[in-house]
Amino acid sequence: MAIKKLGVLALTGALAATVFTGCSSNSDKSAASSSPAPGQSTAPKTEGIVELEVWDGNNGFKPITRGSKLYDFYKEKLGVGIIQPYVEWNGGTNYLNQLNLKIAANEMPDMFQPVQGIEDSLAKNGAIADLTDLLPKYAPNVMQVIPKEVWDVVKANDPTGQGKIYYVPGILDYGRETGLIRKDWLDKLGLQMPKTQDDYVKVLEAFRDKDPNGNGIKDELPTGGREQAAWMDHLFAMYGVAMFEGKPDWDVYDGKLTYAAVTPNMKASLEFIAKLYKDGLMDKESLLNNKAKWEGKNDSNLVGNYFHWEESVFERLENINKNKGVKGDYSVLPIPEVASYKGFYTLKKMQPPAWVVKNTKDQTKLMATLKLLNNMYDKKNWNTLFLGVEGMHYTMKDGKATKLPEDKSTQENLAINPYLYVATADFSAELYKSTTSEDRKWAVDQGIRNIQEAQKYVKVIAGDGMPASVYDGFADINNRTLYVEYATKIILGQYPISKFDEFVDKWNKSGGEEVTKRARDWYAKVKK
Repeated sequence: MAIKKLGVLALTGALAATVFTGCSSNSDKSAASSSPAPGQSTAPKTEGIVELEVWDGNNGFKPITRGSKLYDFYKEKLGVGIIQPYVEWNGGTNYLNQLNLKIAANEMPDMFQPVQGIEDSLAKNGAIADLTDLLPKYAPNVMQVIPKEVWDVVKANDPTGQGKIYYVPGILDYGRETGLIRKDWLDKLGLQMPKTQDDYVKVLEAFRDKDPNGNGIKDELPTGGREQAAWMDHLFAMYGVAMFEGKPDWDVYDGKLTYAAVTPNMKASLEFIAKLYKDGLMDKESLLNNKAKWEGKNDSNLVGNYFHWEESVFERLENINKNKGVKGDYSVLPIPEVASYKGFYTLKKMQPPAWVVKNTKDQTKLMATLKLLNNMYDKKNWNTLFLGVEGMHYTMKDGKATKLPEDKSTQENLAINPYLYVATADFSAELYKSTTSEDRKWAVDQGIRNIQEAQKYVKVIAGDGMPASVYDGFADINNRTLYVEYATKIILGQYPISKFDEFVDKWNKSGGEEVTKRARDWYAKVKK
């Protein structure tokens, strides 16, 4: 397939305007000559091992190269060879840039995780495979694992309007992200878990002033977040703002589906956050921190309260213990009560698309990709894929497989990890429970505990599953350009809160009214 005229558009990530020319997905489906007999393998056998380039995020681990230990592991367990170059995730920004460059060079990976809605333009231009008939025939495990109602939304979101399947969706059956607070710091200072916003502010003041990390230096960061006002959702949550990893989302406000960024709830939360910042209750570098910088502060035993995956607290806790010799306790922060608002942590069961498949005339590659999907979504393989390579990702101790701590200098990136894309609370908890060694139990058990506790405070938002196509033609709104500008300046005190109304007006006039109409039309269709 030739993919032309991408040039500067690809470099800027503006794939919606990209022009693709190439083969039709109909030629790919011609390979489906006959249905398998019951009990037989659904993917046709190929001679030898077919090698596939598979992309998803990597937060600093080693790449997967031909003949490496993880390559051989996947070859044995999944029947295909997987190559994954190192592509830094960095919130998706660097990943998208590198993916665009590959597409521009006519070197699209065989299977990859799409981001920021690029699957829509790729589908419209025939660059990714139509999976509607291919998945049931050659990868039935994918169809069986993901509920029918989710596939119905995927078909409703087909950018071609034909009700087809162009991506394998990610699904999450429980709230995975929550506010996390140092319970050991609360205990040390004789404080209770905060119930109200006033309680919460007093806790932050104590974290700032009373040296809970015990090093005799006033270096504690009561709370904070990252660049673009991201990953501080706990500060918006108490005002009922639908927010997902720092990105405003859609929910019902005053009886209508509305973008949370332009609601009175958002205005009130920004006013509160700006006061926290002014009073020194937030990390002053919150809006400059990238992922590595923010985690580095946390791993240095400086952070009292942050927002992230509740189950992965063991990563932070083990690093704190390694760096400072402190066994901390990160517990779920209950939503602090604010008068006149009903708070929640956002749950989106319909996660961003997990996988798309390159549309190719090479039937051997296509069949191998479908074989990979079928085998990775086979539940019998999930524990094995979660564990990874013995000696690299886990070790056997007393007859039990136990996960090793993260070591990005030696571990290859676990690119195929279904629990990330098809998750339930019980399954995730059981994975951690069954693969944790005794010496790590103190930290991992906190994540298991937090999974259950966090569910008390989550809510599925009305915008769950909304297609990126509602933003077509309005890239700045999709990228939150105007929101990030006003939110950051209000938080930093460069703008008074009264400027929020100016933001709302500009947002509506710059395409927000049209995007809202599209969003509400989609919601009406889904609710039928």
